[in-house]
Amino acid sequence: MRKPYFRKIYYYKNYYLEFFNDLPSEVQKKFNWTLELIATLEHIPVKYFKHVEGTIGIYEIRVELGGNIYRAFSFFDEGKLIVIANGFQKKSMKTPKMEIALAKKIKKIFFDEKDKS
Repeated sequence: MRKPYFRKIYYYKNYYLEFFNDLPSEVQKKFNWTLELIATLEHIPVKYFKHVEGTIGIYEIRVELGGNIYRAFSFFDEGKLIVIANGFQKKSMKTPKMEIALAKKIKKIFFDEKDKS
């Protein structure tokens, strides 16, 4: 039996997919599993998906495997569509400001393009 979907996942351009394609297959599987949770659970555990403090509407998708930590930034469009922006491997306690800035830039480009169409 198929699970109901509460949200759609959208990969914007190739930002996330380029990151994803370079990951080991086990990490790719864990990302896919996590994205399915995000799409199918009405209430997503904070362990996998949370708002990034100090941002407006940027959320972080969190994956841990074998002591390694991976993140992908995303944002909502029209409430039920999660747009995945960029991904990176987290190597320190603090999230790199450069990655947050890139996510904000991608979000702006996405909505600017959407407004033009």
